[in-house]
Amino acid sequence: MTDNDTTEPADGSTEDVRTDGGVAAQERSVDYLETEINILSPSTPFMRDHLKVVWTSFIAWVVITWAPFLATVAAPETMTSTLPVIGFPAHYFLIAFGAPTGSLILAAIYARKRDQLDEKYGIDPTETESVQSSGEATAATDGGVDE
Repeated sequence: MTDNDTTEPADGSTEDVRTDGGVAAQERSVDYLETEINILSPSTPFMRDHLKVVWTSFIAWVVITWAPFLATVAAPETMTSTLPVIGFPAHYFLIAFGAPTGSLILAAIYARKRDQLDEKYGIDPTETESVQSSGEATAATDGGVDE
């Protein structure tokens, strides 16, 4: 089925039910932390928005990390010339300083965007569930188990 496919309910009514390629019929309130993730066919709006942020960040990281190297391969004379202000070759400066700094900035942007998504969808990352059976480990915030 595609995003525009409709299904007819079992009771024979002509209600228009849209699917997103994931779960065909979801309730209005979705437990976003417990829903299975499929990166090829996200089943919730939160997952679709989160994957947009992840893929955009990944593409930006690839460009920031690999562009200086590829520019050095493509135009070695330009990239190996000394920068007048700091005295290093351009390729060295961009690879040694630009790529790590760009990665840190991307990490901060990702954290901010993720916090905005959490707020938009009502997810509180500070909440934890605890398992109350004979001293078992408590469930971690990320869905794992604290041991």
